[in-house]
Amino acid sequence: MRGVLVTGASRGIGRAVAAAFAAAGDRVAVQYASRREDAEETLRLLPGSGHALIRSDLSEAGSAERVVDEAVAGLGQVDVLVNNAAVAPSPATHHPVATVSLDAWRTVWRQMIDVNLLAAADLTWAVARHLIDRGSAGHVVNIGSRGAFRGEPEYPAYGASKAALHAFGQSMAVALAPHGISVTAVAPGFVATERQSSKLAGSQGDGLRGESPFGRVGTPEEVAAAVRYLAAPEATWASGTILDLNGASHLRT
Repeated sequence: MRGVLVTGASRGIGRAVAAAFAAAGDRVAVQYASRREDAEETLRLLPGSGHALIRSDLSEAGSAERVVDEAVAGLGQVDVLVNNAAVAPSPATHHPVATVSLDAWRTVWRQMIDVNLLAAADLTWAVARHLIDRGSAGHVVNIGSRGAFRGEPEYPAYGASKAALHAFGQSMAVALAPHGISVTAVAPGFVATERQSSKLAGSQGDGLRGESPFGRVGTPEEVAAAVRYLAAPEATWASGTILDLNGASHLRT
């Protein structure tokens, strides 16, 4: 039985990831920022016992260390970190360069870099040091994005933050391998989460489904299955990899 810390786990991909680990018998720490009712629902849905709920705004200084300390206290140990929390594309973070003001541009960039990259880096540091001090192997899985490779013209800070997360993870894969810690990433395309339900049901739905030759979008459970595989001991040799999960909607060369 392992301790697994999943950030941004109140719903969507994070909830599916937490459920996948709990179903395998692991204890899970569910981190959330503001959606307490959703996070409590995630916790309620997890099979097994010994899970923990952690509230923290990852954009605040020192929050990453506090989250890991609380996860260790609640679970007994942390063996797996899933960096899923992110400031995502939304009407509130829309920042096309041709129309947005410089102040709004800077605000969104700072929000996305603070959470999508710097918080993940701090969490990785804290979990890595916990594992190294214990002399234990472990796994870090970063939730990146297809947008890191194909570009996000209306959300450039999001694409850049996810590209940086991928690059950071590969650096950590090399740095942490001598300690038996693997670091990997998944790069999902469009995923049918609760946040995207209205978009899929509206005028954009057919276009989004048509991006993939499968004629559909991905599911949180498909992402969760890949994350759990990458965090398995038998996947340690995959350290450094970035696994595309986009239904052949974007093929990297």
